[in-house]
Amino acid sequence: MATAIPLTVPADWRDFLALTKPRVMTLVVFTGLCGMLAAPVGIHPVLGFTAILCIALGAGAAGALNQWYEADLDARMKRTRGRPLPDGRMDRQAALHFGVGLAVFAVALMGLAVNVAAAAILTLSILFYVLVYTVWLKRRTPQNIVIGGAAGAFPPLIGWAAATGEVAALPLLLFALVFLWTPPHFWALALFVRSDYAAAGVPMLPVVAGERATRTQIGLYTLPMAVAAIAPWPLGLAGALYGAVSVATTALFGWFALRVATRTTAPEGDAMRPEKRLFGYSILYLFVVFGALVADRWLLP
Repeated sequence: MATAIPLTVPADWRDFLALTKPRVMTLVVFTGLCGMLAAPVGIHPVLGFTAILCIALGAGAAGALNQWYEADLDARMKRTRGRPLPDGRMDRQAALHFGVGLAVFAVALMGLAVNVAAAAILTLSILFYVLVYTVWLKRRTPQNIVIGGAAGAFPPLIGWAAATGEVAALPLLLFALVFLWTPPHFWALALFVRSDYAAAGVPMLPVVAGERATRTQIGLYTLPMAVAAIAPWPLGLAGALYGAVSVATTALFGWFALRVATRTTAPEGDAMRPEKRLFGYSILYLFVVFGALVADRWLLP
């Protein structure tokens, strides 16, 4: 009589949730929601909820496929070795199936329930993050985060397209804002986890070009980012509330970036305090600027 082989579940729900990078997903969902709410036409609440759900599922799918492909890199980095795959809590095949299934479901639901334009942009964002950034750029060039940053800039376009069925000047400026925000945001992080990327052999800019070049690039990218952030106001695409908030918050971002860009000696205590401060503020910055855009649209019509 044959002995039955016990079936085991490779991971529990918390591990599958971790694959979706929920902390990153929060900002993605928020910018997508703001893109939708800033649109000049309304959207039925059920369709709006469905669109945001699809953006979240698409972002989660991209995160899962990223971790599936980069399991070997994650295992060599201190800040990522506790993820489900490098920690051995999940089978790589399960992660692949989960990511692909989630992506297909998100795109199909967006196309059938909302509109084809939003589904097409969602598809492009997933493919860009997985194929262009993760597979092609991440291990090959220090410009990985520059070009790959476009993947995280799509949600405002998706949200706007979900409401209107098309794209326009304002969501394109929001795309540019997130695209140009990504290098100073991510390079600030890369400066204080440089040893992690070096150990994993990832050619991040601080690893291959050094701290001085990275600091200069942070300062340079902040300039066009500031233009993209403030531009909706003088162009008449947003009102005075957005203008005031964007100018004030961008000025503070510029101050933090300037401190990082012009540093020549490390201060006493935490040597990377300015970089950590810029990184932390950069996340808050996007939440505040996008939130101000929605407030401007709904409170001051």
